[in-house]
Parts: sequence; structure tokens; C-alpha cells
Amino acid sequence: MKYVKLGNTGVDVSRICLGMMGFGTPGSENGLFPWAKNFDEGLTIFKRAIELGINYFDTANVYQNGSSEEITGKFIKHFALNRDEIVVATKVHFPMRGDRPNSGGLSRKNILSEIDNSLKRLQLDYVDIYQIHRLDPFVSMEEIMETLNDVVKAGKARYIGASTIYAWQLERMQQIAIQHGWHKFISVQPQYNLIFREEERELLPLAQDRKMAVVPWSPLAGGLCTRPWGTQTARTKIDNVSPMVWGNSQSLDKPIIDNLEKIAAKQGRSMAQEALAWILSKPFITAPIVGATSVHHIEEAIAAVDITLSTEEIKALELPYQPHVKTADF
Repeated sequence: MKYVKLGNTGVDVSRICLGMMGFGTPGSENGLFPWAKNFDEGLTIFKRAIELGINYFDTANVYQNGSSEEITGKFIKHFALNRDEIVVATKVHFPMRGDRPNSGGLSRKNILSEIDNSLKRLQLDYVDIYQIHRLDPFVSMEEIMETLNDVVKAGKARYIGASTIYAWQLERMQQIAIQHGWHKFISVQPQYNLIFREEERELLPLAQDRKMAVVPWSPLAGGLCTRPWGTQTARTKIDNVSPMVWGNSQSLDKPIIDNLEKIAAKQGRSMAQEALAWILSKPFITAPIVGATSVHHIEEAIAAVDITLSTEEIKALELPYQPHVKTADF
């Protein structure tokens, strides 16, 4: 495994971040990811990840209604991981109690409540990175940044970060923090993969200029970059999230996936390895968040870390791309 600094913090993280979204209580009645692996099913997957050197784990309070955080904490305890060596990140924003009052968002009330709930589920004294999952339009940026600063000052998080967000919003919030002497975001988690590269226009150059860590979510586009176009799997049959994210751009995405399939085959690599190697070739990328529901997924992702693509190969992979619609949600 190779390790890099988390932005300009000096913290060492593995080049692959293990996304814990796929761990939790399975079943659609328990959240948006019914294919999630419970503790026993995920044990060998997590074990292989730490054997191969992954030390960076990303989850969120909302994943499978909190059970992802619970299982993440159980894994850490089960394997007696050295807390000083691992990096644990979680997120806050989406409702945890349906449409009940004060069940989500970024109010001071909810942030302070949810950090405590997350720490309890994780069985940790602190998280390394506490991230806003999305921006809350009903709460002032000043309130959000001040509250996140208080979370760090209370010792409940070492750093703060942001997930999907527009570049102007990120910069404005950073400037608010600077003006008040508060902690700034040290990382950003955009969607970034071969079929969605819109963040190359503004957000990624901003993050690179500000020396922020870039930890992209869904680097394999929910599995679309891992198999020939149209392939049906057990997950695709019950996945209601991926169609919401990529269902409206299929005419743009199919040529990219077809092209990826041909290039990967020519190089003797899997599509997943080729797609991850492309992301890792970008100097502004810290560690893509890779979900895994099998040991094979872990081994395949880590193998991509040692692949070096030629300039010509990178250009060939990028050639079919056409602009996509950028939405605040995805």
C-alpha cells in the first residue's frame, strides 16, 4: 500500500479509502443500500482491507440508518486497530428519523446532537474528519462553520470536511472560517469518475489550489465502470440509488463504458482497475472512496494503486466524454 498526506494536514492515509456504505443491516427496510453486509458477512472483507494496508475508512450517520457506523466501530474493536494509526471519517446532514422535526440538516442543534450519536455508534472518542454530507440551504453558513469549529474544539473531531458542494459555496465557507479564526474544511468529497468529470471545471482546481484533500465518492460510478454496459448483477436488480444518479445520462455514458472495456482488455486489466488507475493518475486526488462487498473488490482496488497509465492511455480513456448536467444533489 502507498500512503499520502491528507491535504496539508500531515496525516497519512492509504491511497484507497474503504467506503463503509456497503456495511450495515441489509434489507431495503433498513436504508437505501439493501445489499449491505452485516458484521459476520463483512468480517473477511474488512480483514483483507487492513491486511493490505488500508487505514482510511469513510462512513456516514445515515448509511443504513446508523448501522454502518455501528459495524465500522465493531470492526475497529474486533481487530484492535491502533486508533493513532487509522483515520475514520463520518458525515452529517440527511434525516435520521424520516420526516420528524429536527431529524436532519446542519442546524447547530442537529450537528451537536449527531456528532454524539455517531461517536456512540462508532464506539470512539473522536472522529478524524467530520463532514457535511450536503449543504443545508436553511441554515446560515456562519452557523454551520461556527458549530463545526466547536465540534473540533470539544475534541470530538480532529478536522472537518465537505462532501458534494459547489465551488463558490466551498470558498465562501472557507472565507467565513478564516475571518473568524475558525477551523476550515481540510477535505472535499465530490463525485468524480470516468462518466462524471464536471468537477474538473471549478471545484477540483479550487481544492488543488487550496491544498485540500480530494476524496472522490463513487469512483467506479456505482459499478458501471466495472463491467460491460447493460450487465445485470444481484445489486443492480435492487439498487434504487444508481438510477437516480446516472439514469438520465445513459446516452452519454455508454460510449465511455464501451471505450473503457476495450482499453482495459487491451491492457490485460479489469475495467475496475483501469478506471481506478485513471483516477489515481490525477495529481489532485488523495484517495478514492471504494465500496466493497467482496474480498475480490478490495484486492482489485489495491492492485490499481501500482498501475501507471501512459499519457496516451489517459487521453484515450477520456476521449468519449461529453459535458453532463451538474446537480446539487449529486
